[in-house]
Amino acid sequence: MSRYDELMAFRFPEIVQDYGARETILYALGVGAGDPPDDPWELRHVYEDGLMALPTMAVVLAYPGNWYRTLSPGLDDTLIVHASERFELHRPLPVAATLVATPRIVAIYDKGVGRGALVVSERVIADRSTGEALATVTQTAFCRGDGGLGGPVIAPPKPHHLPDRNPDTTVDMPTSSRSALIYRLSGDDNPLHVDPEFARAAGFPKPILHGLATYGHVGRAISKALRGDSSVSIKTMDCRFTAPVFPGDVLSISLWRDDNVVSFRAKVGERVVVDNGLATLA
Repeated sequence: MSRYDELMAFRFPEIVQDYGARETILYALGVGAGDPPDDPWELRHVYEDGLMALPTMAVVLAYPGNWYRTLSPGLDDTLIVHASERFELHRPLPVAATLVATPRIVAIYDKGVGRGALVVSERVIADRSTGEALATVTQTAFCRGDGGLGGPVIAPPKPHHLPDRNPDTTVDMPTSSRSALIYRLSGDDNPLHVDPEFARAAGFPKPILHGLATYGHVGRAISKALRGDSSVSIKTMDCRFTAPVFPGDVLSISLWRDDNVVSFRAKVGERVVVDNGLATLA
């Protein structure tokens, strides 16, 4: 059996998660919510009175964490970076629930020996008591040390093409120097985001911010830009992570809105860190 076949047959354990207002607030704080604390829109994501879950919280629910290391699937976890993320909400997220999901590997796009491979995993997150699906989350990891797995050579889907016009708005979204330290408490304890020696061994000068923490900051920027239109909220969100973000960086997020579609890109200075972004609204 090839390594490709072994990965496609890999079985995840079922994940059951109980969460409540505390976890909902902790996630929001990890993606920068509550700043400024006297902003009513920010406050409703970090205060129990009238608390609302951010749509992007879906990505940490029933989350397998750093499964590339903890579940030993046979991938070199020291050379793995987050390539892209997508979620689709099937209904608004509750601020407290008991959830269940069983992730699975759904695709592998092998770039060849010495070039790495994209490994795509997916999980459908459901309410444990009713079986009702809340969200589907799809994550793509770039496994830089795992090309040449012996499977078919298939090109990955083409990314979303951004509009050929100037953005409709640009939002500056700061990250805290402590963002990674807070965000990791929502389930991703990869040492790449906290351990300087581990980060250097992986080729980075210092710990980098979680891709999903960046993702959450961008999601906040989109939601905040829409707050004048209470009839819509984010239903799906998809993007590629193209360069590392370091805690303390300021994200410059460009947004293009076409009816119920929002395209987006984020930069740090002149460096594009999130690209080919596509969010749909409901």
